[in-house]
Amino acid sequence: MEIFFEIHSGLPREGPGSFESTRKALSLLEDLPAVPHILDVGCGPGMQTLDLARLTDGTIVAVDNHQPFLDQLDKRAAKQGFANRIETLSGDMNALGFESQTFDLIWAEGSIYIMGFENGLRKWRSLAKPGGYLAVTEVSWLRPEVPAPVREFWDEAYPAIQGIGDNLEVIRRADYEVVGHFTIHESDWWTDYYHPIEGKLTALREKYRSNAKAMAVLEEEQKEIDLFKSYSAYYGYVFYLMQIQSPPPRPLQ
Repeated sequence: MEIFFEIHSGLPREGPGSFESTRKALSLLEDLPAVPHILDVGCGPGMQTLDLARLTDGTIVAVDNHQPFLDQLDKRAAKQGFANRIETLSGDMNALGFESQTFDLIWAEGSIYIMGFENGLRKWRSLAKPGGYLAVTEVSWLRPEVPAPVREFWDEAYPAIQGIGDNLEVIRRADYEVVGHFTIHESDWWTDYYHPIEGKLTALREKYRSNAKAMAVLEEEQKEIDLFKSYSAYYGYVFYLMQIQSPPPRPLQ
């Protein structure tokens, strides 16, 4: 894990994404209040947190269990003038501890897989207000037939990966209404994520050239990047947007 965090420290993002994708996802949430209260789960260094602050007038609670990421976000928020609207919180996404019906929007880019897609949707549902939204990205199959090297990699890395249709059914089964979904652009994987990682791998290979265990970690990172270079047509991150329906009005007595 020390080598992992050395690779991932100081990156703009901790997963694929972009301002454009965040903005597109937000644009699909038509009934979001003018000043929403937002929970960003697994925020990492918080680039999407800052984008949410730019794109809304809301207040944001950003949660992660790695304090250096939160420190990085605090510095960025202060520098960009959002410190009064972004609160960082060190915590476990499995046990968030907020009161029910607290948030207008729960946001999770690239983090719900830690809990499992359906488990995360069910556990977080009570935290959203009636009529509130969840917006999450989840790595998903984009084609029904997947080449063996891709299948083998994801069987080990994330065996719960499913197709888009399967995930939409999970959303409905968890008692949400599907608002929309879209696959993020391939460039979202490269600009702020894979390209910065590749730059760090070059320097770290030189640093750890005599350390076999460290080199194995570095090569696993490179393997993931090379797989996406060759097979990006078969899998990607999909933004899933969903809403909790307000209870119907009671009939007049």
